[in-house]
Amino acid sequence: MKYPGIHNFSEIGKLNKVLLHRPGLELEALTPNTMERLLFDDIPFLKVAQEEHDIFAKILRENGAEVVYYDKETGKALEDLKLREQFINEFLDLSDITANGVKDAIIEILMPMEPDAMVRKLIEGIKRDELKQHTRVTSLFDLVPSDYPFVSDPMPNLYFTRDPGACVGNGINLHHMHTPARRREALFLKYMFNHNRDFATEDNKVWFDIYDDYSIEGGDVLVLSKDVVAIGLSQRTTIAGIEKFAENLLKGSEYKKVLVFDIPKSRAFMHLDTVFTMIDYDKFTIHPEIEGPLNVYEITLGADGHLDFKSVQEELHKILARELHVPAVDLIRCGGGDMMAAQREQWNDGSNTLCIAPGVVVTYERNYVSNELMDKKGIKVLTMPSSELSRGRGGPRCMSCPVNRDDL
Repeated sequence: MKYPGIHNFSEIGKLNKVLLHRPGLELEALTPNTMERLLFDDIPFLKVAQEEHDIFAKILRENGAEVVYYDKETGKALEDLKLREQFINEFLDLSDITANGVKDAIIEILMPMEPDAMVRKLIEGIKRDELKQHTRVTSLFDLVPSDYPFVSDPMPNLYFTRDPGACVGNGINLHHMHTPARRREALFLKYMFNHNRDFATEDNKVWFDIYDDYSIEGGDVLVLSKDVVAIGLSQRTTIAGIEKFAENLLKGSEYKKVLVFDIPKSRAFMHLDTVFTMIDYDKFTIHPEIEGPLNVYEITLGADGHLDFKSVQEELHKILARELHVPAVDLIRCGGGDMMAAQREQWNDGSNTLCIAPGVVVTYERNYVSNELMDKKGIKVLTMPSSELSRGRGGPRCMSCPVNRDDL
């Protein structure tokens, strides 16, 4: 790596370092009764999901990327016992666990663990029956029975490491996640950023904080260039969250502009990167159903230091060509001209490609129509199996948080 720590000024520069989470026992917490609460539509088979994820990591390593993992990197940040206790208390506060007896019991269980094992346990969830020998009665909560098995929910969505944070330029977003089921995920990243110098340097900056009031998620953040960031106004990223991020970024960096893509608010189009990703200097994947209703807005910093806002009245391909300083861009439509293929492959994240170098992408092998289209356009497509990982409704880009890329 030419630059240490966080350094990410594009979507397509050669990927040097990437943060993943290998799915663990948290997936075993998914049942027909817990799926809706935990934001899943189906129950992946853990063994196969792990095998698929290991193939994903292998592809990244074989192409020159250092792969690091959530549990190990957070564990490195929590070697100090006082810091570990502070982290646990902050985690319990974000989990809305207020009964002192339960909190004390959880701390008693977690503190003797090695840091990365403790992190894995929090991700897997803590069940009520694990606390029986530890809990002293301090409130009604400690006595009243419940059919729900967990006192601290598992985090099965964490294998989509794109969402809790986004590395932008030489800084990071620590996101306020939209749903309670995912809100604690960014806390791991916060401690990683603040206390693990293998991950971030003291020169790296924070553009958005986990405790900011409005939600924003990483699947909506696309680093188009060293000058422009695109962000989706989506089901999970709010106007106020976008404005807060834009103000911090434009005032605290060399970035010149934030482009806001207003996409349909539905689960099928959950984040911008489920319908739109950059795969080369002048090529993008796109789901055809967003092209018609898409509105684009521009945020810049005015001479008076306040944000300026403008609606951009141009076709998407013209906007992108102008901002990227290329003669034209090619929008490669998911599923080609076949709407049924587009809808099927969109549901399985056919537009959610991870670019690991200009013109080189990782995709799910099941999206063969879109993969063949990219191949015909000169894109090198590296495919991975996805029968189980895709059940979580996220693709290779969703499953990765790029930390460090080469500059273009």
